[in-house]
Amino acid sequence: MRLRQFLCGSLAALTLGLSASQAAAPTADRETPARRLTPEQYTAVIADVFGPAIKIGGRFDPGFRIDGLLEVGASQANISPSGMEQYDVIARSIASQIMDPQRRELMVHCMPKSAAAPDDACAGQFLSEVGELLFRRPLSDRELRLHVRSARDAATGLKDFYAGLGLSLAAMLTEPPFLFRQETFERDPERRGELRLDAYSKASRLSFFLWNSGPDRALLVAARKGDLDTREGLARQVERMIASPRLESGMRAFFADMLHFEDLATLTKDIAIYPKFSAQVAEDAREQTLRTIIDVIFHARGDYREVFTAKKTYLTRPLAAIYQVPLAVRIPNGAPEKWLPYEFAANDPRGGILMQVAFVTLHSHPGRSSPTLRGKALREIFLCQKVPAPPGDVNFTIVQDTSNPVYKTARERLVAHATNPVCVGCHKITDPMGLALENFDGGGSYRTSENGVPLDTTGELDGVKFTNGAELGRAVHANPAATSCLVDRMSAYALGRTPARSEATGWVAPLKQSFAEDGYVVPELMRRIATSPEFYRAAPPAEPQREASLRTVESEGSK
Repeated sequence: MRLRQFLCGSLAALTLGLSASQAAAPTADRETPARRLTPEQYTAVIADVFGPAIKIGGRFDPGFRIDGLLEVGASQANISPSGMEQYDVIARSIASQIMDPQRRELMVHCMPKSAAAPDDACAGQFLSEVGELLFRRPLSDRELRLHVRSARDAATGLKDFYAGLGLSLAAMLTEPPFLFRQETFERDPERRGELRLDAYSKASRLSFFLWNSGPDRALLVAARKGDLDTREGLARQVERMIASPRLESGMRAFFADMLHFEDLATLTKDIAIYPKFSAQVAEDAREQTLRTIIDVIFHARGDYREVFTAKKTYLTRPLAAIYQVPLAVRIPNGAPEKWLPYEFAANDPRGGILMQVAFVTLHSHPGRSSPTLRGKALREIFLCQKVPAPPGDVNFTIVQDTSNPVYKTARERLVAHATNPVCVGCHKITDPMGLALENFDGGGSYRTSENGVPLDTTGELDGVKFTNGAELGRAVHANPAATSCLVDRMSAYALGRTPARSEATGWVAPLKQSFAEDGYVVPELMRRIATSPEFYRAAPPAEPQREASLRTVESEGSK
């Protein structure tokens, strides 16, 4: 009965929305709302603590975007009642795998006096060890006593030490300190009247930024010893983490968030029009773009802007079929290799992530392409320029009619549609870029005509003219807004909130200058953010908020 009360109490704490922990923040206008773990972060933490063999099955509540990022929206994400039930189911499944007779001796680093009876000493050792990694800080004496008592009560009733320990672990996995990234502030000795994160909160913020997972033991030890409160100690940990292969995971997480790639999991196309497109293609398309980006910015430590012009990429056979290019299958050790490097020829109009399947299909309709959606996505995602939603009473009949005998191409239909004065303003800032990508249909395949009419892919971006998608990529490469936007997005992603005006001018602006001086090398940008004192300070006093850049593609669904 006590264990059930404990589990129910843990879930009830989630229902309260962390009101108690947030109320404990030093000042109301400087608190940092707790961020709910993303599904990827949840999975990564479990793999780090218990090993990658642990399977996680279940459904997570969806996140939502603020200022273009799920990571910023995570600070406003609650957990629904059905979501709490799912967390409980997932937690019990994880605990049962860990306590399985084939695995528990590797997981529990002590031997109970009897497997059929409680053992407070062994339970306390295990729960203390894993609790520090799960909560990203040491458990308080009260927390540890509560979990040990729950394990004891369950073991007594079930006459099974490991079953009792597993149920107490499952309860720990449903508690706010695990599911939410809570941060604690303390007075900043270097800035009178200011607040900074305490050492364990620093470790957590740093680790999720660089690795998209919780702190490892080395980082927690550094926090416990006070190393993270010195410039030298912090720099040592940042260098260690940036030198780790795990930095790739952090980069992937950031770009997947920035590029709205969670939407690819539910992307659908009309299979009668695009028979080659499938859920597997959508999954491969996501991975292709991430591999392309990581190759440029991580493996080559290259200039970020090259992602818009890169000819080198990776393909699978389903993707090669859409790109209509040959792909030789290599067979190492008798098994075909799924991913193979591929390089488009120098004179091939394709190249850069704007012309990859992920971008052109995600920003299209189920049965047709959309220059407007593609241009809007380019502006908002890569240039941080908000495009207003269309008026609710606009007639999109002409744009939708792909079989119109008079307006045979998307350009012709958009020109006819934009004769409406209320439509001209927005279409002028979206369509010229989107039309440059009309060589790609809504399923990602390359084409040179629509309804028998040759495509006109000319246009301009902020005064730079181009004739096709490749030249559009070079125009984005040269546009200073592209690199400025990346710094804005990454600093907001790292902080979990949009920087305040004073931070934008006093901290983010110099980051943009140093990013240019460093040759637009992303790991260097991450190093500068991670070693900045501003990264670990409380938000400045409340000021008028910027308008949230919530995604509005859905409101343009009939465009």
